[in-house]
Amino acid sequence: MAERVLVAMSGGVDSSVAAALLQAEGYDIVGVTLHLWDYPDDGTTKGRCCAPEDVHDARRVADLLGFPHYAFDRRELFEAEVVAPFVESYLAGETPSPCVRCNRGVKLKELLTLADRLDAPLIATGHYARLRKTNSGLELLAAKDLGKDQSYFLHMLPESTLSRLVFPLGELDKATVRQKAAGLGLPGAHKGESQELCFVPTGRYDELVQARAPDRLRPGPIVGADGRVLGQHAGVHRFTLGQRRNLGVAAGERAYVVDIDTDQGAVRLGRKEDLLASSFEVAELTLQAGISLPLSAEVVVRYRGQKTPARATGTSGKGHATVTLAEPVVAPTAGQYAVFYDGERVLGGGVIVPSRPKAARVEHAHAGG
Repeated sequence: MAERVLVAMSGGVDSSVAAALLQAEGYDIVGVTLHLWDYPDDGTTKGRCCAPEDVHDARRVADLLGFPHYAFDRRELFEAEVVAPFVESYLAGETPSPCVRCNRGVKLKELLTLADRLDAPLIATGHYARLRKTNSGLELLAAKDLGKDQSYFLHMLPESTLSRLVFPLGELDKATVRQKAAGLGLPGAHKGESQELCFVPTGRYDELVQARAPDRLRPGPIVGADGRVLGQHAGVHRFTLGQRRNLGVAAGERAYVVDIDTDQGAVRLGRKEDLLASSFEVAELTLQAGISLPLSAEVVVRYRGQKTPARATGTSGKGHATVTLAEPVVAPTAGQYAVFYDGERVLGGGVIVPSRPKAARVEHAHAGG
């Protein structure tokens, strides 16, 4: 009897090809789509992840290939685990990475439960990542196509979860995946890439925060590098560390957001050099099996960031570490995840926590004066 695999189907080309490849290998496929978010069915979100047509497209693929497909409503869980914390993070002056929270607290958590209900020992996704079995256990690796690699978003998964996962696309590049989809005549083979968060398709995170928490927005000063008030802002949720566009003021030179002080409601500007950091702190630290602190590795401080040699120190099991870098990096940002690598192997990671530089003194002057 063929081994059953639950395939997480988003309606996009990646998960569709993942299902087709596993079916060709002889697995018993069951497709599952999690309904996480609602959009107005007015065509403005066409091609976006979680858009209205996605469940329909996933079912069309299942019908074409001849395996069952089920959709499950998880909107309430997604709201609680992803959207609400996302809003809170922006209000706190952070820049969240909701895809990590979604994988950990919604998608894979629910897929594991559903796989048990559907008698599926394995779960497959369209993630670009790889797994490698060794004598000491299972290792999570970056994808062969580093331009599509998504191992960053899976760094926190324990071996008990990894042991049930299958990543059919890990050895493929995106062009090959699209060719396979077209060759099989799969619905959605020519769908575009989703570039924004599924619940913020316009990319206007500030509008989502404003709509969700209008009574908690706090105007405040925009402060120049010399401490002078250059203007006023409508809320810190409009800014992120390292931002240099749409600042709303004329600083007289190229300026970047170097600090978001939620205590004073102040957004502070400075030079790019002011964003450099040689160390930072992480919380919610999770390490793969057999990995412990202190740890020497390469670290990335944002998705698709450049790897930098670093050393993480602390007490294993406490979920917190200090990361010291071999050379400074630009803007390790609170709310983003620092993920550790040994070559292509993922060692673990944690969320970067606030560590503000010494703030410039605010001069009580008129804006621009």
